[in-house]
Amino acid sequence: MLRRAGLILSMICLAAPLRAEDDAATQARAASAALKTSIAGLKAATSAKDRVAALTTTIEAYEAGLSSLRTGLRRVTFREEAMQRQFDAKRDRIQQLLGVLSAMEATPTPFLLAGPESPLDSIRSGMIVADVTPALQAEAEALRKQLKEVADLQASQLAAVTILRSGLVAVQDARTTLSQAISDRTDLPKRITESPAELKQVALSVKTLGAFADALGDRRMAPADPTKDFTTAKGSLPLPVQGTILRHANEADAAGIRRPGLIIATRPRALVTTPWAATIRYRGPLLDYGNVIILEPGDGYLLVLAGLDVVYGNVGDVIAAGTPVGLMGGKDADPAEFVVNAENGGGADRTETLYMELRQGSKLINPEEWFAKARE
Repeated sequence: MLRRAGLILSMICLAAPLRAEDDAATQARAASAALKTSIAGLKAATSAKDRVAALTTTIEAYEAGLSSLRTGLRRVTFREEAMQRQFDAKRDRIQQLLGVLSAMEATPTPFLLAGPESPLDSIRSGMIVADVTPALQAEAEALRKQLKEVADLQASQLAAVTILRSGLVAVQDARTTLSQAISDRTDLPKRITESPAELKQVALSVKTLGAFADALGDRRMAPADPTKDFTTAKGSLPLPVQGTILRHANEADAAGIRRPGLIIATRPRALVTTPWAATIRYRGPLLDYGNVIILEPGDGYLLVLAGLDVVYGNVGDVIAAGTPVGLMGGKDADPAEFVVNAENGGGADRTETLYMELRQGSKLINPEEWFAKARE
């Protein structure tokens, strides 16, 4: 009987609880800290130039916080599911143990000694109970710890909603202020380019993006940053927006259409920045691409960003790397909805798409070779 009880006890020993490497509370605190730091930068900004930089940091910190928070919440969901499976399995094993104990009380005489219980039988029964009791205590302690972990996970989810709500208010204010701050800038260098009226006429007359780029290629701008050679950035440029590559260059979409640029899936209202110092050659609607901004870093290279909802700056502005050039469309997700979608892995996370194309004059260039994330 001792061997039988020991076998069942070994079956009900619980595996060590899984450790949640990063829970939602940790991710939320990191996002909150980044937002607080960037908001403090807003208060310290005095000039329009500093204010644009501080606002940009605020928005980018919020977007990065969303990504890390989504990852954290998803991990929490995995952890909760694993714990639920443990609870279910544990319930069955506890019932097995209780069955063993009940059976021990009703064990027929062949398993003990015939006749009245002898002192030896009492000793054997006591040894069995002594073996089983610590296991039950260990089981109860493991249950207590796991129930506490569940409570902590649920609390971190509630905290995530609260932080997202406050962060959403901050980032919405930052976007509004950013638009005004960019309009107020008076210290940007200017280049003489085609007038907006001329560009509008050209945009209305062309039938393809390539034809429009060719028209711009007739007048080349000097490098926006004469101290750096744009060609040295090949393979290391950051993407202009936080997102995921949805279509690679010349990859067919569902309709079989192939485009020479990248299609990047982004969150609603994502901030778009220039990956390199550049001159703004065009901004506004173009063909069926929505709002487009075309940047020239120099030597005839043209970076085309299409599908924006809002575009910043003016034609002829010379802007530094990391300068905001626009916002994607869509509507910010409600914090509670975001948390639910993050937990179940579904929902509309990246609903907007930015099209990015790189050219040198009339020559198409594969952007995969220039942008670091596209090469991963």
